[in-house]
Amino acid sequence: MLETSKTLFERAQQSIPGGVNSPARAFNSVGGAPVFLEQARGSVLTDVDGKEYIDYVGSWGPMILGHAYGPVIEAVQEAAAKSTSFGAPTEIEVKMAELVKQMAPGVDKIRMVNSGTEACMSAIRVARGYTGRDKVIKFEGNYHGHGDSFLINAGSGALTLGTPSSPGVTEGTAKDTLTADFNDLNSVKKLLNEYKGEVAAIIVEPVAGNMGCIPPQKGFLAGLRELCDAQDTVLVFDEVMTGFRVAQGGAQQRFGVTADIVTYGKIIGAGLPVGAFGGSREIMQVVSPDGPVYQAGTLSGNPLAMAAGYALLSELYENPVHYDELEEKTTYLFRGMKEVFEHHEVSATINRVGSMMSVFFTREEVRDFQTAQTTNRELFRDFFHGMLTNGVYLPPSPFESWFLANSHTEAMLDETITAADTAIADAINS
Repeated sequence: MLETSKTLFERAQQSIPGGVNSPARAFNSVGGAPVFLEQARGSVLTDVDGKEYIDYVGSWGPMILGHAYGPVIEAVQEAAAKSTSFGAPTEIEVKMAELVKQMAPGVDKIRMVNSGTEACMSAIRVARGYTGRDKVIKFEGNYHGHGDSFLINAGSGALTLGTPSSPGVTEGTAKDTLTADFNDLNSVKKLLNEYKGEVAAIIVEPVAGNMGCIPPQKGFLAGLRELCDAQDTVLVFDEVMTGFRVAQGGAQQRFGVTADIVTYGKIIGAGLPVGAFGGSREIMQVVSPDGPVYQAGTLSGNPLAMAAGYALLSELYENPVHYDELEEKTTYLFRGMKEVFEHHEVSATINRVGSMMSVFFTREEVRDFQTAQTTNRELFRDFFHGMLTNGVYLPPSPFESWFLANSHTEAMLDETITAADTAIADAINS
């Protein structure tokens, strides 16, 4: 007897907390059981029941050229035939670091790690070691992984599940994390003045993606750069989502602001478990073994992840036309969805930056954590299930970004718009 999503979820709950290995995969905010997937090609997912879906999750961002992209698969197979891990230096690590340096502004040196969470944790440790200060400013609704310092007013799964602060985070850690309002420079100035000379770093998602896609307001990122310069504070861009997606050089290139440290996630490995942090030579020289700030990992620079990431990033670097095509496709979907909601007289704000996009069911301009909270969660729940029924797989939360890939065809986008028309009609009439 073949397993179904329903029976697999029942089995999973007996052995895995909540039946999932990451809360972002749970359907808590939309109800029902998560879909268990079997395979994917391009922008089409197939679940264990054999049903196909047009994918707008893209493994939460890295599948920018689609699932099972040929050169990536070939690179992984070739690398695996040599060994899955060495625990020693390899040439592909060097080639990968050199490629990232060519693509990303302000990155003189880069250290590979195993996840976006580890990259952000390491970046903060380096900033503290470099400045000799303890406190960090983050933004309400921004999510930088599950490190203790970041689970204060966090986004992503923490926001979706209504637990923005987590038990297990000590008061000592919490007191060193200061929270400002996204897109509000005055809230940052107030904290910097109150804790003058104590703030090691400001860490920000240059485009918020973990409370839904929220672009930076004009001057916000440049203002953070100026504030950091004035107080010798390290500016950290968390580009786990935006890196190599919103532009060839990420958000730094798109918005013309260079951070002191930038962190990357799974796109560095084309979807394999990997992350990285990099920055100026002056700051990165404090990282062990050059300096006193310790950071290590047996699997860092894993040959499979490096081979996959190098194949993907090389294609993006050599053919920047991919970004023009992504902009065109996302604009097409944006306009189609906007027309659907206007036709049904549904209040909806659609945010997008490059190939990231989110729908908020609210009249408000969504520019921060508070305005994101005004979205109609019940309407999103019904809309989500309507889309799923009609073969479109969206993030199972109103507070996550959608990701487009170049493997989305115009026919897929039209099918998505048609599905949205049916889903929203059913949702408002139910």
